[in-house]
Amino acid sequence: MGDTIFGKIIRREIPADIVYEDDDVLAFRDLNAQAPVHVLFVPKKPIATLDSATAADAELLGKLLLAAAAYARNEGLAEQGYRTVINCNEHGGQTVFHLHVHLLAGRQMHWPPG
Repeated sequence: MGDTIFGKIIRREIPADIVYEDDDVLAFRDLNAQAPVHVLFVPKKPIATLDSATAADAELLGKLLLAAAAYARNEGLAEQGYRTVINCNEHGGQTVFHLHVHLLAGRQMHWPPG
């Protein structure tokens, strides 16, 4: 499952505040929250970056986004709105090289983000 911190969370080698899990996706609260709600949705399959995903990963990528949307609806975040973000590689702001979707909510978002 990869040797990143996310792989260790998936394998339960280190603790995390897990808020969602299914066969393919694990979601947990970000320790460095950038909004009142900041949850990371991680595929259990280790994919380093969005750029390294292949056509074979299309269903899994869809599951990541649908899991984030379902979580937002279930937590009452969808009506006011939320943001999903995938950072890719160094200049894109990616710091953990295991693909993940950030879900941010609970405050007004601005564009451009900075």
